[in-house]
Amino acid sequence: MASVNKVILLGNLGKDPEIKSFDNGGMIAQFPLATVESYYDKEQAKRVELPTDWHNVVVKKTGLAKVVQQFLHKGSQVFVEGKLKTRSYQTKEGETRWVTEVHVDELVLTGKAPSGSGVSDGPATHRENTPPIPPRADDTVPF
Repeated sequence: MASVNKVILLGNLGKDPEIKSFDNGGMIAQFPLATVESYYDKEQAKRVELPTDWHNVVVKKTGLAKVVQQFLHKGSQVFVEGKLKTRSYQTKEGETRWVTEVHVDELVLTGKAPSGSGVSDGPATHRENTPPIPPRADDTVPF
């Protein structure tokens, strides 16, 4: 039986990312991501927002974690694509707690860049270890 574990979210950071750096040069970034769904209520003639959903986001790829560290802060809008992972941990009282996290494979900066940052206002896609695909010699423009 086949299965798929894929999550796609577009939301805003709830606080500045937490960055952990390691002696070997590796880096991990973590942040809460808020998403809000809404619908238009015809009877009330207004848009109704549902309660905010909060997602724990983990970026384990060093290149993507550096992008998070450099460009994202509380309130930044970001598109993330990844997979759900659930883990458990023990509290100081000995209770077992479970937490579900989104482990990021792809990250797209969707908000506007701060002025003077040298970054364009358009969205930027970041994938680690994905080289650009060179054009083939037989590719031609169809016009």
